[in-house]
Amino acid sequence: MRAAVLHEIGQDKLEVLDDVEAVGFGPGKVRIRIRATGLCHSDLSAMNGVLPQPAPFIPGHEGAGEVVDVGDGVTGLKAGDRVLVCWLPACGACPSCRRGQTHLCLAGFMNAGTPNFKRPGGDVFGFAGTGTFTEEVVVGAGCAVPIPDDVPFEIAALIGCGVTTGLGAAINTAQVEAGSSVAVIGCGGVGISAVQGARVQGAAQIVAVDPVASRREAALRFGATEAVSPDEFADARQRITAGEGFDYVFEVVGKSATARTAYENTRRGGTLCIVGAGALDDHFQVNMFELFFDEKRILPSMYGGGDVLRSYGRAVELWRAGRIDLESMITHRVRLDGINDALDQMRTGTSLRTCVEL
Repeated sequence: MRAAVLHEIGQDKLEVLDDVEAVGFGPGKVRIRIRATGLCHSDLSAMNGVLPQPAPFIPGHEGAGEVVDVGDGVTGLKAGDRVLVCWLPACGACPSCRRGQTHLCLAGFMNAGTPNFKRPGGDVFGFAGTGTFTEEVVVGAGCAVPIPDDVPFEIAALIGCGVTTGLGAAINTAQVEAGSSVAVIGCGGVGISAVQGARVQGAAQIVAVDPVASRREAALRFGATEAVSPDEFADARQRITAGEGFDYVFEVVGKSATARTAYENTRRGGTLCIVGAGALDDHFQVNMFELFFDEKRILPSMYGGGDVLRSYGRAVELWRAGRIDLESMITHRVRLDGINDALDQMRTGTSLRTCVEL
C-alpha cells in the first residue's frame, strides 16, 4: 500500500512509497482503512526530533476511516464501522484510569516502540503507535473509536487530536469562567480550538496572539475578540486588563520563551495553561519568590486534560449545535502525493489544518 515515510529524524521531506505493509494484526487488533488524516504540528515535531520517535517512521496520528477487519476478542467493532483513530487509548485498569484521568494512561505509549509497518528493507514505526499518513493501519481495538454517520471523516480526524486538545484545555483543564479575559498564544489548529473553547465557556475577552497575519485573521473568525502580533501583546494587556494581566493565558506553541511570556501576562492568581508539546531539553523557569507571591496556577494540559471519549462526544455535540466551527478549520485539502507541500504550508503558518484525503 501507499504511505509517506520519514527515513531519518531531521529530514524535512517525506517519501511517498507503495511498498509498505501494515503488520501486527491479530487478537485485540483492528485494521483500519484511513480515509482522511490531519496534519498536526506534533508530526513536524517528531520529524525534527523535538518529540522522541524512532525512525524510519510514518507520521500522522489524527485520522479517521473504516474498519476493514477485527481480530479475535474484539467486541463492539465490526468491518465497515466508521471510526476515528485515538492515539492515546486508555487501558481502563491502571491507576490513572481508575482515578478518572484516562488521558494520562501510558498504555498507548507502550506500543509506540513496536513497529507496526514494514517494507522490503525492514521495519517501519508509526508515529505515536499509529501512523495515519498511509492507506491502512493496524492498531489496538482501543484506538478505534466509532463515530456517528453524520460526522464526515475529515471532521472526525480533527476531533481525534487538535480539536479535542484545544477545546479540552479551555473546558477541562483551565475551566474558563464566563465573563473572564483570555489570551491564546499560538493560533494554529490547536490554538484556534482553544479560542473556540474559551468562547463556548463564555469568556468576555479572547485575545489571539500570533506572528502570522493570516492566523490572526482566522482567530477573529473563530471567536477571538481581538488578534495581535507578539509585539502588540503588551499593549493589548494594558488596554484590556489595565495592566493587571489576563485571567487565563494559553500557551499553544511548546517553547519555554512563549511559556514565559504567557506567565508574565497572566494576572496574579490567574491561570497559565500549557498546551504546546515541547522538547525535553527546553526548560521553563520561574523563581521561587514569584511562584509563591503571584500565586499563578500553572496547569499543563495533556490531550485536553480529560476523558478523551467523553471529549470526543462533546466536540461532536457542540459541532452539531453550531457552537463550534470545524469545517472552516480545514484550510487545505491534498492527496497523499501533495503532503510535502502541505507540510511546508504548516511550517510557514499558512494553514490551520490540512486534510490529507486517502
